[in-house]
Order: sequence, then C-alpha cells, then structure tokens
Amino acid sequence: MKKHQKQRVFLVDGARTPFLKARGAPGPFTPVDLAVQCGRPLLARQYFDRKVFDLVILGCVNVIADEMNPARVAALRLGLGEQMVAFTMQINCGSGMQSIDTAYRYIRDGSHQMILAGGAEALSHSPLVLRNSAVEWFGRMNAAKGPLEQARAMAGVRPEFLKPVIGLERGLTDPITELNMGQTAEVLAHHFNIDREKADTYSMQSHHRLAKAQNDGTLNGEVIPAFDRDGAVYDHDDGVRPDSNMAGLAKLKPVFEKPYGKVTAGNSSQITDGASWVILASQKAVDEYSLEPLAEITDSEWAALDPSIMGLGPVMSVSPIVQRHKLKLEDIDVWELNEAFAAQLLACLAAWEDVDFCRELLGMDNAFGRIDRDRLNVDGGAISLGHPVGTSGNRIVLHLANAMKKRGAKRGIATECIGGGLGGAMLLEAV
Repeated sequence: MKKHQKQRVFLVDGARTPFLKARGAPGPFTPVDLAVQCGRPLLARQYFDRKVFDLVILGCVNVIADEMNPARVAALRLGLGEQMVAFTMQINCGSGMQSIDTAYRYIRDGSHQMILAGGAEALSHSPLVLRNSAVEWFGRMNAAKGPLEQARAMAGVRPEFLKPVIGLERGLTDPITELNMGQTAEVLAHHFNIDREKADTYSMQSHHRLAKAQNDGTLNGEVIPAFDRDGAVYDHDDGVRPDSNMAGLAKLKPVFEKPYGKVTAGNSSQITDGASWVILASQKAVDEYSLEPLAEITDSEWAALDPSIMGLGPVMSVSPIVQRHKLKLEDIDVWELNEAFAAQLLACLAAWEDVDFCRELLGMDNAFGRIDRDRLNVDGGAISLGHPVGTSGNRIVLHLANAMKKRGAKRGIATECIGGGLGGAMLLEAV
C-alpha cells in the first residue's frame, strides 16, 4: 500500500473571550455561551464561508447538564450547519490543546482540510454535588411505598444532607494519590527547593506582564469582548492585579499545607470562565482561500508520569520533541508554559537545569539549560488571567502563535501539566 505524504498544518487565526474570575456564583456565560461569544467574531472576520469546515472539536471538562456535547451545540449556534460533525474532548487541563492536536493529526494525515478547534470552560457553573449518604437517602425516599415506609425513610434525614459538596473540589483531587492539585505543587516545591519568595516573585511578574499587554494593545484581536443578555460588556481578563507586590503576596497564608507550605491563592492559577478557538488548515486550504497563517504546527507530544508529580508534565512532553528535532535551548525563541502554580512552573525550569535529572530521566547528555525568562510567558499567564481547565491549552497555543508573529520568532513551544499525571506540548514554527 502506498504511504500518503504528510500534509503541512497551519494555524490560520484564532480568538478567545476575556477570562472572567469566578466569584462564588454562576457567571454570566455557560461553556457554549463563551464558545459562541468568541466564535462569532472570529468567523465573521474570515473571507471564506463558515460551512467549509470539515469538523469542529471543543475541549470542555465541566460539561453542564443543559449542554451535552457542547461542541455540537456550539457548532449549531455558530451557524455551521446541521451537517457539521462536532465532538467534545476531555483530558483535564489538556482538553483545549488536545482539540488542536486531534485536528492537527487529521489534517496532517490528509483526511481533513480545515477544522475549528477550541476549548470552553465555565468553572463558576461547576455543580454542587450531594454526599453519597444523601443520595442513598433520596433513593430510599423514592422507593418508599405508602405513608408508613415514607415516614420511616423520613426519620433517616440528617442535617449534613443539606450541605452539598462543591464538585470542582472533588474534580481537582486525584483519585489515585488522593492529593489535590495544590498539594502536588507542594511536592515539587519540596523536591526542587522552590521557596515562597521565588513563587511570589514569579506571580507578581505574571500580573505585571498581563497588565502591560492589556494596556499596550498586545491582546487586541486575540481577546474578543463578550456581551451578556443584559448588555453588560466584558472586555478584559478581570483577575489581573496590576498593583501586585511582594508585600501583599507575603501576607497570604498557604492554602494546602499549613502553616509552612509555599502555595497560596496569590501564586496559583485563578478559577475562571473562558473560551478559545483556533482555525487549522492544510496547505491546500491555505492556497484555495488565500489564507495568511500565523504559524505552522510541526510536532506534538503527550507524556504520562506519577500523578503526585503531575506538574512535571511539561518537562516530560517537551523533551521528546526537542530530541526528535535535534533542537537546543537557544533554538526555541518563545515559550508558553501554563502557570498552574508558580512553584510547579519553577520546578519544571529547575528540572531542565538539573544535569542528573536530564541524564537519568530524559535521556539527555547534559542539562537542557536555563530558559530565559524574557522568552517565557511574555504576556503573563494563568496566575494573572486564570485557568479555565478545558480552555487553557488552546489559549497558550493561540497566544504562542501571536507572540511569535509579533516578535518575528522562528520557533516556539506551548506546554502544560495535566491533572492525573499527564503533560502535553506543541512545536510551532514561523511561516
């Protein structure tokens, strides 16, 4: 059988909503609302008919009951037609990047020409979950026959039945290790000697960089204003703290390992709502529709590791890419490494600088090296703008492409850790 030649895959355009911080109540948008808010303007600025897409893929972790398969719901609301196939991806924090990677592989292998790939998450809409004891009681009440059985079942009601569990808290706890994501960051902080000052310094820098990018227009065209049903406008990532300083961050108490832990609310990613889309196209589609790509996707990698150190997922997924392409540290001009926790990100950087780690676990001859902070998350990251779980992987790939274009960069890598002990990475190159 004749082997098909691999097709080039281009990231043509993309957009996202502002990331809106969850504030203790459901936000103004559901996951599909968010996907539509940035999808409509993105499609409106294209010169081709929106029905030329072959497929729609959307990452979403916390799917709400009214939007089963949000990819399909979003595709229909975006006017892509009843014939448009659409499916939803779920790989925790990697869902938005997995949507891009799946699209990339379909196009690369020649079965598709143009795909809309995205991520959407409304963490403020995460459900409240009943305790198992309460569920069992409701079951007994439902099965009771006649007044006597109902009275006996009613006698078993307990006050704690009225206190639900926040579903997001359970979702962010690994069922194998029984550690929540913040605790895994504490494990890495211990292993790599990441102290509180280093974590807080990085976090402060993230806020300052995002504030600068918002003020100087860097995010124009990438961030699309969203409008709720009452006409309120949301035009920027609202979790940013331009006045963030070390004194204020130092006042915050450790959240997960009291009293001596390094992870606080100030040096962790924020719980937010947001959506992002990118348009991927083959060379044939680029030529046919006279498209101007932002970048070319040239490789991707997924890795798995012990869930208790899931934060090292970027190290494990990036390393095979640079080894395959024989790339040195200086060959990568721009990095987007999702800021799940400052301590976790700094542990990844420390691992790449550690000779023994790189030799024994990555199969390198020496340490990979020290990443220049001026090339890393140049416009802030999840600590300052938030981490809507199913969206973040999509956002970092989109922003990497835009940052490369702005800087005239040749290569860039987007990477993230993924709850459950996974990591994902993508290599982009200039066109």
